[in-house]
Amino acid sequence: MAIDEKEFAIEKKRFDDTVTWIENEAEKIEKEDFELQNKVKELRKESKGRYSEELETKEKLYNITHKNFEKYIDAKSSPYFARIDFREYRRDVETFYIGKFGLGDIENGDEKVIDWRAPIADLYYSGTFGDCYYKAPKGVVSGELSLKRKFLVRDSKLKDAFDEGINEIILKSGDGNENALVDEFLRINLEESISTKLKDVVATIQKEQNEIIRADKNGALIVQGSAGSGKTTVALHRLAYLLYKFKDNMSGKDILVIAPNKLFLDYISQVLPDLGVNSVKQSTYEDIACEILGIKPKIYTKDTKLISILEGTNSEEKKYILNTSKFKGSQSFKVIIDRFIRYMEKNDADSIEDIKVDDYTLFDSKEIKRLFVKDLINLPLNSRKMEIKRYLKLKLDDKIASLLDKIDFTFEYQISRVKKTYEDTIEMRKKLIEVYDERDKKKSHILKESKKSFEDYFEKWYQINTSSLYQDFFNNQVLFNEITNNEIPKKLYDYMREKLNEDLNNGIIDCDDLVPMLYIKLKIEGVPEKYKYKHIVIDEAQDYSFFQIFVLKDIAVNNSFTIVGDIGQGIYFYKGIDNWDKILTNVFDNKGKYTILTQSYRSTIEIINFANKVLKKQNNSLKPAVPVLRHGEMPKIIEFKTNKDFCSRVDKIVDFIHSNGKKSVAVIGRTFNECKKIRDYLRKNSSFKWVLIKGTDKTLTLDNIIIPSYMTKGLEFDCSVIYNCNDDNYNENELDKKLLYVVLTRSLHYEYIFYNGNLSPLIK
Repeated sequence: MAIDEKEFAIEKKRFDDTVTWIENEAEKIEKEDFELQNKVKELRKESKGRYSEELETKEKLYNITHKNFEKYIDAKSSPYFARIDFREYRRDVETFYIGKFGLGDIENGDEKVIDWRAPIADLYYSGTFGDCYYKAPKGVVSGELSLKRKFLVRDSKLKDAFDEGINEIILKSGDGNENALVDEFLRINLEESISTKLKDVVATIQKEQNEIIRADKNGALIVQGSAGSGKTTVALHRLAYLLYKFKDNMSGKDILVIAPNKLFLDYISQVLPDLGVNSVKQSTYEDIACEILGIKPKIYTKDTKLISILEGTNSEEKKYILNTSKFKGSQSFKVIIDRFIRYMEKNDADSIEDIKVDDYTLFDSKEIKRLFVKDLINLPLNSRKMEIKRYLKLKLDDKIASLLDKIDFTFEYQISRVKKTYEDTIEMRKKLIEVYDERDKKKSHILKESKKSFEDYFEKWYQINTSSLYQDFFNNQVLFNEITNNEIPKKLYDYMREKLNEDLNNGIIDCDDLVPMLYIKLKIEGVPEKYKYKHIVIDEAQDYSFFQIFVLKDIAVNNSFTIVGDIGQGIYFYKGIDNWDKILTNVFDNKGKYTILTQSYRSTIEIINFANKVLKKQNNSLKPAVPVLRHGEMPKIIEFKTNKDFCSRVDKIVDFIHSNGKKSVAVIGRTFNECKKIRDYLRKNSSFKWVLIKGTDKTLTLDNIIIPSYMTKGLEFDCSVIYNCNDDNYNENELDKKLLYVVLTRSLHYEYIFYNGNLSPLIK
């Protein structure tokens, strides 16, 4: 409930005083920041490019001060969003204000605002009134929670305040079926219009989301989240929390975020900086794979492949595309590649010979083989060879010295014979010189050739070109059949081989081939230090194959993952994940945690309930999304006769949306080709400007957009207009069920479903 006027007046004064204090602190820090900046410029000029310890110190100090200044500037607009009153046992009640950043008066030790990631802030998100506790670094702190107060802040002004009830209040929704949480503060925040960037939600994190954010770092955390459950936002806030908790041994550079496309990366790009987190690597799977492989090819993407499936007319070709993608992403193919790597390893072991110079043995093959197959077996193939070389090189000088001693010993006998044979001193001296010269030449030759033979041996042995191995494997039919136990149908093998060669000859790599190529490189060459990540986030993870996720495990320290997705939105069904338990078991050996988010915060009850009808028709046992108690208009199903009629109706919708203070309208076509036609229709018949979103786009505009169905995943709009939801576009196959569920769950407030001909049976 909203607090009374007297309480609000007290809180408003405290809030205004805090803003004033922040302004004063920011002014002080800005002055210090300016002085340090000038000092750094001065020292750079004086150093003239040479190393300067004073310059290095001042630069570090400037970076810290500047970051602190930015924090205070950011905090000014909203210093804090919550208050809790907590009494630790045997102590007085203390009041804590919680904000996005911790703020304190260093001079008198007054902590004015607690960081939302601090241990005690857990009480705001997950604590219950009365007896409760939180986990601090030094142990569990028990006590009594007597107040949770939420503040509505806009532009440095306190607008309202709400006290949370003693318990969460659950009420029936309008239709009497779905339960929904009543939270006035949350509802006000949810009713706002969207922007082109995903925003931080530190003020409205819910209990179940907080538990995910603060979960243990080690091992895999898999989150099955319904559409609109905030799984992406939660995953990013979890990163901010982990970097706060482990700030002494983990930085942004130790984290990798994998997202489905560059448009989505742009959409989420502002969340981490807004939370004070920088330098996090955010990439698509294809980009990070190419980066590690050191290549810049054209990529045959999963979206391009999906378009071929959606729009292709050659059923035989579509069958091969589906089967190839399914096979190359499978656990079975990973096992096949493992066999191939073991084959390479055995070949290497069998090819080990003595390292010789002339008739002398420097290193015995048995010693080298022991190192290769036993002592250093845990190292990647090429790393193992390099380590063997390094180890043997340490012994090389002693080995050469031993050979030279043998040569000396051999020539000692000849010298002895010369001395016994020749009585004439001059003749004997002449002969001895010849023997000594021969010996010295022999030793010089051995000394030179030993080092050359050693280097030649290893150059020949460990120069494996990993970039060509994968292609070589497919082009060697005898080997391929042997490794696969002849289990792959010849027609499919021929298709895969021909397609691979054609792609590579044209500078193209199929996204499904990137995965085994990367795996082979990592297994043979090892993981470069710069690509060893202490935590990896995979978003829209249902669209990745078993093999893709398994390969990422090789670059993750301690298998530390946050994996979020929704099987109900798995439009790449032919290769993606259909069961999280399989990933937990077969990739992570059951060493992880699985959790479900069903509460949906994006759309109205009417929109979510409508979309749930399609979800229930899918071939899975997912629990339907549970909407927050926010009512709106029912999705409207509209028949149109002509495209001119469609455009006229869309214009009226845009006028209505804008008149209600909302901004974004997305017209969603099934495919990109259909979207191009929609663009042409709207250009001729609409009075509004429309932007067609393409697969290569890197930024999302807030204008009215036209976007293909498969590109809308993870995005949200004030209003969605689904174009031609008829029985041709959305039929009763699994792909169409998932596509339609995706597009029906994008809208926050309004949804319009147009059709021409027969309405899709999925929404009848």
